[in-house]
Amino acid sequence: MALVVYTKPGCPYCQQARDYYNSKGVTFIDHDAQTHRELRAEMLKFSGGDPTVPCIVKDGKYVQSGWGDPLRG
Repeated sequence: MALVVYTKPGCPYCQQARDYYNSKGVTFIDHDAQTHRELRAEMLKFSGGDPTVPCIVKDGKYVQSGWGDPLRG
């Protein structure tokens, strides 16, 4: 499974997502979508233009934007 989490520095919801996956022992790639324009463009392609982070992509397929219940970001 290839899991990618697009994040931005200082985002508490991004940190919650990281903490969750780390606690489950799930390996993921953390992309800073705020600092790197090319990664932000990639994230926006997956999310259909939704700028909300964290943006989660699993095996090349968009899963969700935001974290929590309800989703926030």
